[in-house]
Amino acid sequence: MSIYRKYWRKYRFLFIVAVLCVFCEALCDLMMPTITADIIDRGVKVGDLHNVLVYGGIMLGVAAIGTVFASSRNILSGKVSQSFGADLREDTFQKILSFSLESVDKIESGSLITRLTNDISQITQFVNGMMRIFFKAPLTCMGSVVLAFLLNPRLSIILFAVIAVIAVCIIVSTKMSYKRYSKVQRSMDKLNTTVQEYLLNVRLVKAFGRSREEEDRFENVNVDMKKKSVSAQRVNVIFSPLMSLAVNLGTAAVIFFGSLMFPAGNVEVGEVVAFTNYMTQILSSLLQITNIFNTFVRTKASNERVLEIFQEPDAAEPEAAKKHPDSKALVFDHVSFGYPSGSGREVLHDISFSVDRGETLAVIGPTGSGKSTLAWLIMRFYDPTEGNIYLNGINLRALSGHDVREGVSIAPQQSMLFSGTIAENIKWSNPNAGDDTMVKAANIAQAEGFIRKMPEGYESFLGQSGVNVSGGQKQRLSLSRALLKEAGVLVLDDCTGALDAVTEAKVHRGLRKEKEKRAVVMITQRIGTAMAADRILVLDRGKTVGYGTHSDLMQSCPEYLEIFHSQIGKEEEVYG
Repeated sequence: MSIYRKYWRKYRFLFIVAVLCVFCEALCDLMMPTITADIIDRGVKVGDLHNVLVYGGIMLGVAAIGTVFASSRNILSGKVSQSFGADLREDTFQKILSFSLESVDKIESGSLITRLTNDISQITQFVNGMMRIFFKAPLTCMGSVVLAFLLNPRLSIILFAVIAVIAVCIIVSTKMSYKRYSKVQRSMDKLNTTVQEYLLNVRLVKAFGRSREEEDRFENVNVDMKKKSVSAQRVNVIFSPLMSLAVNLGTAAVIFFGSLMFPAGNVEVGEVVAFTNYMTQILSSLLQITNIFNTFVRTKASNERVLEIFQEPDAAEPEAAKKHPDSKALVFDHVSFGYPSGSGREVLHDISFSVDRGETLAVIGPTGSGKSTLAWLIMRFYDPTEGNIYLNGINLRALSGHDVREGVSIAPQQSMLFSGTIAENIKWSNPNAGDDTMVKAANIAQAEGFIRKMPEGYESFLGQSGVNVSGGQKQRLSLSRALLKEAGVLVLDDCTGALDAVTEAKVHRGLRKEKEKRAVVMITQRIGTAMAADRILVLDRGKTVGYGTHSDLMQSCPEYLEIFHSQIGKEEEVYG
């Protein structure tokens, strides 16, 4: 809850002023029935027009003052609640940006979107309501009870009976609502995740003709959310009429018993009217209090989901610096790793290698051998469970995530582009880079040619995720972005799989001209790409089964030889 202490310190003055306005407004409202009783008993009943005018003027003045206080608290509550909501969204988003990959794996993106939007909006509405209604309703209710009791203690017995019935209804409905509203929020997570997955994979869905199945899938989660929402609202539907019935029966009882007490002189007409007005205020206040509890139940569920984000650990903080005697650009020293949220089985086991600036290491192996996991470890998205990774002789654990990613650039397996111009996408990794440097990076990635052919060149606009360029063009733009960063270590995670052999060869020729500037780790499925590297690391089921040059591995590594034969063939082995 420390996050809310910060907001309290920031907005407490405006909050307190708004609450004072609510208090004064409630006092004005509470004075109305008593003034009405005076108009009737001291003016209308005795035929004194002067008293009618005097008390009528007082009523108008009190109403005007109450209006001023009501307008003030509305303005203040709107400003404070919306500012608070904006701050909470900003802090929540920044927290998500600092998530460790374990946290990202734990909470689905659809759920994060729901928490950032729907849940925070619910909390914001609660803060707004708390400053506008939530304080006023209890004040008005308690004040009406006290003033009604002072007005006529005998009739107040009916009032206390009605309050007891409504209190029971509120307690029962609150307990029944909480679990139901928590389920509604979780079902909304599923709905958002389903929509998000469809939008991200819309082309794949259409390509396989799975639109009908996706409609069914959406219908299932949509119907599930409807059922849970109806279940949650059913509680209000049942208890709200019961409470209204209780108050209306109480009002009828007040009029009935008041009519019996009037002939005996135990009550005045004005008192009965005032008492009825207080009952009406109590009814309105109790219904508002019921809504307050229902809103509180929804907000409590939303608040727990938002706080769950802040309870997630950030990416690991730097430890004490640990030097390695080998100060090469990148060193893996007996590294093992298993995903924290996975089965617990090691994905990589006892991996060791080194690569320096000017050198290229190719990592090859069958699907599921741990190649991409190795790339995530280099970026320090995860820390090894055993062993150490060194960047320029410094243990990655001694560096912040920011420092690691300043020294490492990556072209990922899945090329992700953003809506914006081509220039903005390439410069995303290095916003301060000049246009000449950008063009040079695009040339190496073989992207310059197709960029120049586009209507506006580097200022051509890309749709969301680069929908208006081909897969190969996406990969070349992604590679251009990685090259522009000019980091000491460049990781290419199978980022040329959509390129033809000729274009890929040109890309690697361009990289070789630049390789003196950086250490290059190429994760690839293609033996032809691996052959051009200075050294090759062969992985199988997360273990090193070969490490050396192409010629060494052809002699010593059966797994590498099998990959070679499957892709190039024995004829190529004979002829070179």
